[in-house]
Amino acid sequence: MNQEDYASEDANGADPGSEEDAQATRRDAGEAESSRASRGWWDRNADEYQSEHGAFLGDDRFVWGPEGLDEADAALLGPAASLKDKDVLEIGAGAAQCSRWLAAQGARPVALDLSHRQLQHALRIGDDVPLVEADAGRLPFRDGSFDLACSAYGAVPFVADPVTVMREVHRVLRPGGRWVFSVTHPVRWAFPDEPGPEGLSVAASYFDRTPYVEQDEEGRAVYVEHHRTLGDRVRDVVAGGFRLLDLVEPEWPEWNHQEWGGWSPLRGNLIPGTAIFVCERA
Repeated sequence: MNQEDYASEDANGADPGSEEDAQATRRDAGEAESSRASRGWWDRNADEYQSEHGAFLGDDRFVWGPEGLDEADAALLGPAASLKDKDVLEIGAGAAQCSRWLAAQGARPVALDLSHRQLQHALRIGDDVPLVEADAGRLPFRDGSFDLACSAYGAVPFVADPVTVMREVHRVLRPGGRWVFSVTHPVRWAFPDEPGPEGLSVAASYFDRTPYVEQDEEGRAVYVEHHRTLGDRVRDVVAGGFRLLDLVEPEWPEWNHQEWGGWSPLRGNLIPGTAIFVCERA
């Protein structure tokens, strides 16, 4: 089976239109609307995203977030030598850079993403990793298919019901399997998403869980992101059947001078930007 066979031919999520004229608001957004918006947004923006960030991400590097914390150094999935012959699921894989690094360690990764266009970029880089187009809340795998699961800023911040994702990951992992995922640090929700000094003053309530939505003129969401407090994330992990082993908050390294959206050396030296949850299947 070649890589095109792994990637679904179904890329028919309704496209609510361009985000160029989108209006930002805070309102409820359910599971179906969030999923449809995410698929459309990433399909439209995959080219720009890979062009802008591809050099930083590399073709076969495993980076947990804009700070540049590398799995080769962090070993959050375990020592690199322990990854050999492990079945690993990457969720929200984008162009499968992390999966490609895992394959180089001797693991057997599968890269899953909601966006057809992101997976086309994975094929552009190489055809050495199995690709699957699917929703993280409905994983198309048998129970106990994987030893490990990971997600670097993929899926979790964009779903309305993260516990459903946690339970699906729990289902497809073998007993004792590790699940490691990174998200925007929840404290960032209270600050403007700006890399400069204007992003250092609290502008909203950290406890307001109302989703951030960009919508078109007809009120259809073109982008949705869901906020959970740090405590919410821990409770989601436990509700999904996992034990939380570690919570990693990467510090901004001296070598990293880039700005990436609201991430920057200025903010990174003062407030956390990424939270990484290291979990084990109970």
